[in-house]
Amino acid sequence: MRSGLGTDPTYSAVVPPLYLSTNYAFHGLDDSPEYDYSRSGNPTRDLLNDAIATLEGGAGATSVATGLAAITLIAEAFVPAGGRVVCQHDAYGGTWRLFTFLAQQGRFTIDFVDFNDGAAFSNALDGADLVWIETPSNPLLRITDIKAAADAAHAAGALAVVDNTFLSPLLQQPLALGADIVVHSTTKFLNGHSDVVGGVAVAAEDNVHQKLRQWANALGLTGSPFDAYLTLRGLRTLDARMRVHQDNTAALIQALDGRVKALHYPGLPAHPGHDVAARQQSGFGSLLSFELEGGRPAVDRFLDGLEVFHLAESLGGVESLICHPETMTHAGMTPDARATAGIGSGLLRISVGIESAADLVAVVDEALTRAGS
Repeated sequence: MRSGLGTDPTYSAVVPPLYLSTNYAFHGLDDSPEYDYSRSGNPTRDLLNDAIATLEGGAGATSVATGLAAITLIAEAFVPAGGRVVCQHDAYGGTWRLFTFLAQQGRFTIDFVDFNDGAAFSNALDGADLVWIETPSNPLLRITDIKAAADAAHAAGALAVVDNTFLSPLLQQPLALGADIVVHSTTKFLNGHSDVVGGVAVAAEDNVHQKLRQWANALGLTGSPFDAYLTLRGLRTLDARMRVHQDNTAALIQALDGRVKALHYPGLPAHPGHDVAARQQSGFGSLLSFELEGGRPAVDRFLDGLEVFHLAESLGGVESLICHPETMTHAGMTPDARATAGIGSGLLRISVGIESAADLVAVVDEALTRAGS
């Protein structure tokens, strides 16, 4: 991704400079500069916005402080008071928590629905203002047919939004499949180095993009210039990173297949969403989850002495991470909501990094043996 390179007008620097300035001088009372205040607009942040919009094929991008800030932005801009949101029942725990909190305040009503249950999904669309699609889902990697879901949302008069964090624009482009807005936690693959927290909303149409920009400024959600600079740096290695991520994932899938109670990865032909994923994705990504026979005790044995992998939340960095969704990323959900989504005590989620594939396979093999698999 070469966006912004070689554009420095002052010294012809190959890598564009970082603009940290809070404010910009006016030339006169009737002669305002292109930028005036960095919450409203910033040259470095706009380079990132342009790069991500280009990758997603959108009319424009609005980068904000966190992935959850991007969700907040869309909800505030496009869901009227008393409106309705339809969200997948197995979405990221932070998404579930945010929508639930807003619904509890009376901001709107929320329905969490299994999008792979055609009748339930269709019934939930009546009167909906916003349909929130997360595919692959977090942490069970269920697949939603984006085009079918977006078409159904539009027929019901709702906006279709897709969280594309797990795949990045290189492996899936929801706008081309009919989505109105694409969301990323830029914390993850787009930055790729676990040193930035950020989010972005990319609109298919300019009128939607302009509304997102206005609301981001009004709500004060825009991201910092330094975070934009780091994310743009990370974005330039996205293609190379994604190739190694996926190669390593293929090696791990071979090590896990047949040794665990259940293995969730859309690249497996036996995965229920494999055919849809193969049709709408250009790769299967580097997130996987699996369930151990024996529940939490088996998980404890698997993690005890595990090397290379870090037990940590988040995903998409160059380092391999493992997490226990029930007690970590999805702890904000109620036990009933986790049970309905299929998130149990024996489930582990892996974000595969770019270390040596042989090392990753070796330590997972040892951990499976410890866990009794």
